[in-house]
Formats: sequence, structure tokens, C-alpha cells
Amino acid sequence: MWKFYALLSAFFAALTAILAKVGVKGISGNLATAIRTIVILFIAWGIVLASGELKEIKTLTRGNIIFLLLSGIATGLSWIFYFKALETGDVSKVAPIDKLSVAIVIGLSFLILKEPVDVKTIIGGILIVAGTIVMIW
Repeated sequence: MWKFYALLSAFFAALTAILAKVGVKGISGNLATAIRTIVILFIAWGIVLASGELKEIKTLTRGNIIFLLLSGIATGLSWIFYFKALETGDVSKVAPIDKLSVAIVIGLSFLILKEPVDVKTIIGGILIVAGTIVMIW
């Protein structure tokens, strides 16, 4: 099932890039990020409330909270820089370069999380890096 969700994530990420590029026209990336964040806030909490998962808030550990806060900071910074890039760059170039994050996460998951990495994953990561270099160059 995770592969299906990952494909949906990729589809909506692509749609996000196109919609964001149109939405950021004539305004600052910071304002665009703030508006987008409000929408996501309502959707995320709506899903939690509708699914009855709010009761899980009692099970949060200090570690959960710390790492989720750090993840939120990283997400916010990612969105801010993404919208800054979209303000002046072509979405067809910004979005693929942004996906260099896939190769970075492969490396970090190996180094930090000690996840196994197979040859296919390494080759895929190398191809992503090579493609990013081509896009930047």
C-alpha cells in the first residue's frame, strides 16, 4: 500500500508545483507560503479530528515532540526556499532540482537511520544527482 501512497504523493507534489507557480505570480513567496500553510493546517487537523486520532495526542513522547518540531522547521524552510525559487525560476527547472532531496534522503537514511541501501537505490540516487547537475549547469 505504501507504493500507492508514494505515487499519490508524487502526483500531488507535481500538481503543487504547477499550482504554486501560478499562485505566486505577483506576490512574495513568503506570503504564498503562509497562505498555503493555513490551508494545510486546516486539512491536517480536519483529518485528525474526522478519523478520531486526536486521542493519540496523549501518547506523544518528548522525542516525538522534539523531532516533529524539528521536522516542521525543516518543512517550513523548505517551502520558503521553494517559493523563493518559484518567484523567479521556471517550475520545470525548480521542481526537478528540488527533488534532489530524494538523493539526499537516501544518503541520510543510510547514515543516520542505518537503513540498508541496495544497488538499485544507489544507482537511482546517482542518476538524480546527475540530472540535477544537468539542470543547474
